[in-house]
Amino acid sequence: MTDINPAATATTTPSTTTASTSSASSSNSAVSAATIGEDFDTFLQLLTAQIRNQDPLAPMDSTQFVEQLATFSSLEQQVETNKTLENIASMIGDLHSSLGNEWLGQDVAVRSQYIAYEGAPVQFEVDQSRSYDQAVVTVTDSQNNVVWQDTLDPGQSRHIWDGNVLGQSTRAPNGIYSFQIDLYENGNAVASTQPDIITKVTALGTENGQLKFGTDSHLTTDLNNVRKVAVN
Repeated sequence: MTDINPAATATTTPSTTTASTSSASSSNSAVSAATIGEDFDTFLQLLTAQIRNQDPLAPMDSTQFVEQLATFSSLEQQVETNKTLENIASMIGDLHSSLGNEWLGQDVAVRSQYIAYEGAPVQFEVDQSRSYDQAVVTVTDSQNNVVWQDTLDPGQSRHIWDGNVLGQSTRAPNGIYSFQIDLYENGNAVASTQPDIITKVTALGTENGQLKFGTDSHLTTDLNNVRKVAVN
């Protein structure tokens, strides 16, 4: 999934979100572990004191003793489970950091219907998995007015919209624009698809445990919707 954040700026500090998220997660895990550990130690002290001080002529009821041992076992398992989860969370954080650093600063293609135009040419590619012999791109503004429409050369892998407006010599104003690419084969319409916007990864973060990429075109996407490219 791709989101657009027109308010984002190029001064975003890379991997700040990742570090903050990982720190908060580790802090929460540490607090939980400490709380469970304290409860576990308290239970051990109480149970030991109860066994040591029981009346030899009226020892503890065996059923009650079994229940307390079961509680002891449950607490012990909870402590170990919490430690395991904390280790897993730490490993995932390290993996995200390592994986994210491989993408930071890289030129990528991001599948997106929308793009924030700011005066610079927009580079894009057509879905490489589609079979077609003709492609028509339509660019519309936020009021759904057609700003630009053109037939793309199927022999080229990279295309550019430089802000041209139909019937005008001036460029389109800055804003959010929608792209649609209609594909044809042998004169028949075969698909309508979104372009792969060419942009650069400028920031990293996590959301619900998923690695997120921020780009210099203000697009935010995840690992499943991005691929590295070579910029012409």
